[in-house]
Amino acid sequence: MDPKPASVNGLEKAQRSQKSPREVADELRSRIRSGELRPGQRMPTQARLAFEFGVERGAVRQALRILQSEQLLTNVSKGSPATVAPDLGRALTGPGAPPLPTMVALAPRVAAAFAAPHVEIDALCLTSVSFNLALGEPLRQIHAGRLKPAKVDVRILLPSREIDLAFPAPVDPSADGRVQRRWLSQRNAQGQVLRHNLLALRATHGIDVKVTFRALPFTPPVKLYLLNNTEALFAYYTLARREEEIDHEHLVMYDAEGTQSMLFAFDQGAGLRDTTFVEQSHLWFNALWETISSELTLTG
Repeated sequence: MDPKPASVNGLEKAQRSQKSPREVADELRSRIRSGELRPGQRMPTQARLAFEFGVERGAVRQALRILQSEQLLTNVSKGSPATVAPDLGRALTGPGAPPLPTMVALAPRVAAAFAAPHVEIDALCLTSVSFNLALGEPLRQIHAGRLKPAKVDVRILLPSREIDLAFPAPVDPSADGRVQRRWLSQRNAQGQVLRHNLLALRATHGIDVKVTFRALPFTPPVKLYLLNNTEALFAYYTLARREEEIDHEHLVMYDAEGTQSMLFAFDQGAGLRDTTFVEQSHLWFNALWETISSELTLTG
């Protein structure tokens, strides 16, 4: 049911503060990017959106058409509600796309990479938890028979257990090593799960799989994913002060929420800037891999 008409004074006030179609589109795009509006989900009705934003339905339709032109929405019409595009991967992470949280952007790009006959993925990260989450989608598609790569090569750089991490770290420098021990446990557990899930493809689907880990002598301030020598996905680890319970005690620490780190996408062939970034990222990763990194064992 449409909202009741506003009073004359209220209507005049709404018109003075009314959002433009571009502003409405920006807000809805933000909800799609954050995952609040999920792929395949039906949007609220145009009447509801008009009421929420204090605009006419015509402004809502213009906003929806903007998002449709960006391939973020489908089924935009005067009738039924629009739908968030079921495959947001290329629309959200392709050339010129805005950065997105890792949990939104990484999985569709990793799944697309697994469509190649020979999958090559290099990752530099703090624990590989985001990579593990992203692998869920291509693994489901492989088990469903929709993807069948012949070979998978994965290389992962993680911080060494031998260093004092820059983060996560307790705010109080006199605190004991519980924060680092918790990180080490998570690094090892995530790495073991990732390796097990990928190597299992040998037995279940006859895929030639190789997974290799090496240790870095420093805490990486960024995360980097290189896909099939054609894409580079890059994000900063942004630190925040937060409290967490460890061993039944609340500890205040500086840490980064890696799944929320904003991921920037660069495609080789999308222009000189993107191509150069992809190439230089490969050179940088290979240099770390072949020089100062060391063998990594995923044990306590």
